[in-house]
Amino acid sequence: MADTKNVLTPEELEALSSGIEDGSIESDTGINSDIEAVKHDLASEDSSLGMNLSAVNLINERFVRFLKNGISDVLRTSAKVTAEGVAVMTYEEYISGLQAPIALNTVTLHPLTGRSLIVIDPSIIFTALDNFFGGPGKTMGDLVPTRAFTPTEISINKIMLDILSGSLHQAWAPVQHLKCDFTDLSNNPAAVKIVEKHESVVVSRFVTEFVSKSNGIIDIVYPYSALKSIRELLESRVQASSETTGSKLSWTADLMGATMDAEVEVKVTLGSVTCNYKDFEELKEGDVLFFKKPDHAIASAEGMPLFKGDLGTVDSHMAIQFVERIEP
Repeated sequence: MADTKNVLTPEELEALSSGIEDGSIESDTGINSDIEAVKHDLASEDSSLGMNLSAVNLINERFVRFLKNGISDVLRTSAKVTAEGVAVMTYEEYISGLQAPIALNTVTLHPLTGRSLIVIDPSIIFTALDNFFGGPGKTMGDLVPTRAFTPTEISINKIMLDILSGSLHQAWAPVQHLKCDFTDLSNNPAAVKIVEKHESVVVSRFVTEFVSKSNGIIDIVYPYSALKSIRELLESRVQASSETTGSKLSWTADLMGATMDAEVEVKVTLGSVTCNYKDFEELKEGDVLFFKKPDHAIASAEGMPLFKGDLGTVDSHMAIQFVERIEP
């Protein structure tokens, strides 16, 4: 049987409650009672620790180059793409900053866990659509939030998604081979959920500007947990990139030093005469060959003409003054 000798009776509890209410019994007399408690969820991701995102920035730099090439090859137009710094935020914070209508492509990036987002600004879709059909790349004005994408616009979104997934595959190749599979397309941010609202996501944003001056953003949103699971691969990529850069600079300096010490034979030709072998065989001492003097002498290094120049003397030495460079 439980020990009940230290349990207050109902009458004692009622008297205690009445005393606190009328002030006859003091309350809030504990230690640090003026300090407000801060809520902390042990299950939430700590986005500031545990993973080096510098590798994602390096991947994004590679992605920009492949994306520009893909846009040029497929849409036959050029675009300026700028990668912003990687941002870590809660999914609720990210999704609340989007405004409908916008193309939200839910994708799976095997072997990364979970689902990711490729978000394309509608202005990019409209510009790509106009370019695809031979237009100058015009975009549309303000759009009604409830406006749905037309079948043609959905096809252009698929073309852009193919360009983006191919660029992602190439950009990630040094770290992890990714396969991008399309899952769903939505134009309403409130209807898309890849993680819980309180969970963290890693956002890579790319500002894209076409030659028609229309611009928009492309976001690639990874679940933080998906990248955290391969953090060792990302960290090793950062270290390898740093070591490669250092050794490349050292190797370049050594090669430059060795090249500067190499000896090169330089010849200066004032003119030349062409004749057949029979006439050459009949030449004898005292014969004179006539030729038209060119405007400049030619200076060659290892048989390759490099400069045009004027002949003269400096301190009793023959010399040539370069006047024009000859492109190899």
